[in-house]
Amino acid sequence: MPVDPSIAALLTMLEQSGAPPLNEGTPEAGRAYYLSLTRDARAPEAVVPVGAVEDRTVPGAAGDLPARVYRPEGADGPLPTVVFLHGGGWVIGDLDTHDDMARNVCRHARAVVVAVDYRLAPEHPFPAAAEDAVASARWIAQHLDEFGGDQRLAVAGDSAGGNLAAVVAQALRDDGTPLLAQFLVYPAVDAEGDYPSRVENAKGYFLEKDTMDWFYGHYRGAWEDARDARLSPLHHADLAGLPPAVVVTAEYDPLRDEGEAYGKALEAAGGTAHVLRYDGMIHGFFDMGAVSPAAQAAIEESCARFGELLHR
Repeated sequence: MPVDPSIAALLTMLEQSGAPPLNEGTPEAGRAYYLSLTRDARAPEAVVPVGAVEDRTVPGAAGDLPARVYRPEGADGPLPTVVFLHGGGWVIGDLDTHDDMARNVCRHARAVVVAVDYRLAPEHPFPAAAEDAVASARWIAQHLDEFGGDQRLAVAGDSAGGNLAAVVAQALRDDGTPLLAQFLVYPAVDAEGDYPSRVENAKGYFLEKDTMDWFYGHYRGAWEDARDARLSPLHHADLAGLPPAVVVTAEYDPLRDEGEAYGKALEAAGGTAHVLRYDGMIHGFFDMGAVSPAAQAAIEESCARFGELLHR
C-alpha cells in the first residue's frame, strides 16, 4: 500500500524544510535536530498521559546513567517492569526524544517502564552502549522491588534501542536472569546484512541508507567482526531459550527485512515471535502518532500485544 497520507505529508514537510541530512552534519547537530523533531515539536495536550514520572539514575557499565521511570495511571498492586532503550543509531536520542514512546509502552502495556540513557557514540563507541544496556538491566533485575514490585521483567527498544534490547535478552538468558518478554520495534540486528528492504527503502523514508552508514561509522569504533552478537544479535551462536518477542516492522523501512529475519530465527530456534508488519508506515512511526491516526493505532495495538505477554 502507499505511504500513509499523514506520514507522506510529514515527509514532504521535512524535505521542504531545507535541513541537511544527518549524515552531512556532526553528532552534536544531529542530536539537536532530533530533539527539535521530537520533544520540541510535541504540543502539551498531545503528551501521552501516565500516572507518574520520576527522573533518577541507574548503574551502567562505567558509572551512573540517567534514567526515567514511568508508572501507569490507576496502578494498584505489583506490575511488570520494562527496561526501555531508546533508538537513534547509538549516536543521537535520549530520554526526552523518546519520552512519548516510553509513555505509550507504559500506558498501553500496563507496565512500569524504566528508560535508560546509555552512553552515545562517537564519544563512547561500541561496545559501550551494549555494555551499559546489559549492566543497567542486570541491576534493575536485582532491584525490581523499587520499580514494578514483582518478578516480571521485560525489555523493549526501537531501532538501535531494539538492537540493544535484543542484546540484553541474550545476555540475561546467558546469566540465567528470568526475562518474560522482549519488544523489538524496527530493530537493527544485522550490521552488514544484505536485504531487499535496504535497497527498496534506501532513500526518501526518513531513515536512509547514507544515514545508517553514518550511524554505524560512528558507533562501531574498533570492532572488527560485523557478526559480533553485541553488534548483530541475529548472529548469536545460540538463539534458543530467549523470551517471547513482539517484533514490529514497517513497510517502508530499510530495517524491515532484518527485523523479520530475527523473528524467523527466534522461531527456528524454538522460540515465539509475533512479527507485526505495519503497511504504509516508515521507520520512526512510533513517534508519529500525534500526526497519523494509523500510526497511533499501530502503536497501541503493538504495545497491547506486548502487554499480553507481560500479563498472561
